[in-house]
Amino acid sequence: MKRFYFFILIFLLIQTSVISQTKSPSDYLGYQLGERFTFHYKVVEYFNYVAGKNNNVKLEKYGETYEHRPLYTAVITSPENFSKLEEIRKNQLRSAGIEKGDFHNNSISIVWLSYNVHGNEAVSTEVAMKTLYELVNPENKQAQKWLKNTVVIIDPCLNPDGRERYVNWYYQKVGRTYNPDPNATEHHEIWPGGRPNHYLFDLNRDWVWATQVETQQRIKVYNQWMPNIHVDFHEQSVDSPYYFAPGAKPFHEVTTQFQRDFQTVVGKNNARYFDKNGWLYFTKEEFDLLYPSYGDTYPTFNGAIGMTYEQGGSGRAGLGIINREGDELKLIDRINHHFTTSMSTIEIASEHAGELTKEFHKYFTESENHPKGPYKTYVIRNTNTDRIKSLTDLLDRHHILYGNPKTTKTLKGFRYSTKKTEKFSLSDKDMVISAYQPKSNLVKVLFEPVTKLNDTLTYDITAWALPYARGLEAYALTTRLDTKAFQNTQRETPKYESEKPYAYLNKWNSINDVEYLSALLQKKIKVRFSQKAFSINGKNYKPGTLIITRARNQKVKEFDRIVRELAEKYKRPLKSVQTGMVDSGKDFGSGEVSYLKKPKIALLSGEGINSLSFGALWHFFEQQIKYPVTVIDTHYFNSIDLNKYNVLILPNGSYGEVLNKKSLPQLLSWIRKGGKVIAINGAISVFAGSKNFDISVYEDEKTKKAAEKVKDSVKKQMRLRSYNELERSYLSNLITGSVFKIHLDNTNPLGFGNGDFYYTLKQGSRRFAYLKEGYNVGIIKDGSELISGFAGKNILKSIEKSLVYGVESKGKGELIYLVDDPLFRSFWENGKLLFSNAVFMVGQ
Repeated sequence: MKRFYFFILIFLLIQTSVISQTKSPSDYLGYQLGERFTFHYKVVEYFNYVAGKNNNVKLEKYGETYEHRPLYTAVITSPENFSKLEEIRKNQLRSAGIEKGDFHNNSISIVWLSYNVHGNEAVSTEVAMKTLYELVNPENKQAQKWLKNTVVIIDPCLNPDGRERYVNWYYQKVGRTYNPDPNATEHHEIWPGGRPNHYLFDLNRDWVWATQVETQQRIKVYNQWMPNIHVDFHEQSVDSPYYFAPGAKPFHEVTTQFQRDFQTVVGKNNARYFDKNGWLYFTKEEFDLLYPSYGDTYPTFNGAIGMTYEQGGSGRAGLGIINREGDELKLIDRINHHFTTSMSTIEIASEHAGELTKEFHKYFTESENHPKGPYKTYVIRNTNTDRIKSLTDLLDRHHILYGNPKTTKTLKGFRYSTKKTEKFSLSDKDMVISAYQPKSNLVKVLFEPVTKLNDTLTYDITAWALPYARGLEAYALTTRLDTKAFQNTQRETPKYESEKPYAYLNKWNSINDVEYLSALLQKKIKVRFSQKAFSINGKNYKPGTLIITRARNQKVKEFDRIVRELAEKYKRPLKSVQTGMVDSGKDFGSGEVSYLKKPKIALLSGEGINSLSFGALWHFFEQQIKYPVTVIDTHYFNSIDLNKYNVLILPNGSYGEVLNKKSLPQLLSWIRKGGKVIAINGAISVFAGSKNFDISVYEDEKTKKAAEKVKDSVKKQMRLRSYNELERSYLSNLITGSVFKIHLDNTNPLGFGNGDFYYTLKQGSRRFAYLKEGYNVGIIKDGSELISGFAGKNILKSIEKSLVYGVESKGKGELIYLVDDPLFRSFWENGKLLFSNAVFMVGQ
């Protein structure tokens, strides 16, 4: 009998040891979750601790942020599955057709939980720790059961830089105890807030464009797993309850019926728990599934059940806040809500694992064999090797296949630039993207000329087709084309006529040329450029061509080595010539060949500035062309000596307080002395409101009357429409991110390197008249220039004769008006050369 009790005691001791071997987040951290925000380094410590204590957790560092904070995923499953984890991963890729080999339906679902993509929605990372613990807690028998047929991947914080910005700010503002009064300073973030990453990008708009290092690294890992379910955890207004799927319309048409139906299955399971606890929630509102670069749509278009979960709170909530109903919303409440949906989602994935894996396989096989939509092939003309290379980099990132045509022939296809079906001759150098491939649905989403809208009330932009965004000549075909391995048109190898030529010549038609120019200027190489087209040695060169003469560079040590090595680094097809006398055009010593004075750039930031607009500019200079820029905040702008700079960039924003009646004349004086102002979007309004500048809101009575009709229409709709109809009635007066084809003067330095038209992404109804004395470089003649996306009928009637890009001269200086932001989210590649022209070419 004693022996029996002895074994019982040993068994209990073993069980106790197992249970206690992994501490809960609260035990490990020394405080209860919800009492404070946890710093990122402590979150990482806890994840490492749990992984070290459990043989069914795999923690992988997949990268780091711009501020060098680590990025991790934790993979958790049952011990049995863990022993064959790599086979499960590869089998998932074989199911999608991304990896070759036989797929076996093992009925193991993969759930990916992404927390804290917006830094100041800081509850999510706290939830990640709790979710991780409960998945390894042996006392949680339900979780152990779920893991038998489920692999869970947790990314605890997609945006550590933004979250740390918020958490540090909050700790600086909160007192000994938190104050739930919404007027307290701890509930009012200062500019730019914690939502974006280091470069102030919204990472939840970057999934497919992958402009940011965090996204680039995450997308690589995501495509190595291709989960069945992906949840993106967010927060919304403190006065909003909880939102979970099913999502709102519009759904993109590639979203399958199963994906829509299963969102409802997930939603009902979430609702079951929320109902039990008496928590408020809503579904089928606000958060649609159209724009492809969200944390719910990108997974959806890659075969997953992609969903957004939104908890009330965000950066205003802090540790606790009183909402408009007088209730206190605490951090612990927010944790419990997100934790509940986290576990509920894993539960439903386990219960339907077989169905999920079956439908996942079906999603890819059906889309590959029976592509949706009329277009089966997309042909990109290879007229700009740099832009083609940029496109292939993006496609490779998302495992989208492409090639060259096997045969050349005459075909008919929808031409993007004319919106008409036309004949064209297929070249063996053209790029061909077939819809008959595993990523067929993603191909359709990214390349279709016009996105079908089953509801125009959407959360984001409505046009993004890559040929427009990247300024590429393209055709969409209704027929299938066979392809062979892709070879980009070989760039011309540098040709040097001697060891010490008279000059070097480099084309100017891509962002790669801008990178090269940036590097040359920083090496103190003096550069010229041609204002006119010219020919020399039997070759033709367009305006904007960079001319690097030996003259005026004699003092540069190893001039030739520097110029050539940089050309090799940036893969530039540099040419050399032995004379400055051209065959046609202007000789290199002519006044039509301008010396490019090195820009000394000041970039305005701070209160009143749109942080996203500023961030795109900052990122462009630092990470893309690597050119020095001085960031100056609005609160001390009027106290600096602006004469230290010759270029001032004003991002989109409100400048009424910064450029007031006193400072605006001072800025005008600086411009007249040779300064250059680049004003983007909302920044233009401050000049349009002054009689000292040529820019104005309206041009003539016809335009005024059209604008008045829009206002009258809004008022009339408010009087006549029912309350429920008002939101939709406004749509006839809006532009929600649409592509317009503008007429571009490419003989003006602002248009150098482009064709005679340009695709602009118009994000609002702000309109400015043609300049009366300046240069109207980019214009919209009328509403028929709409190429793709939604624009309200009233706006289309009033948009005629609108300025998009213009240059106004003032004394020795210039103002450059960029009504549409050419660097929007950094994915509008078509605009980067135009913006570079504004910085480097105009006014030289």
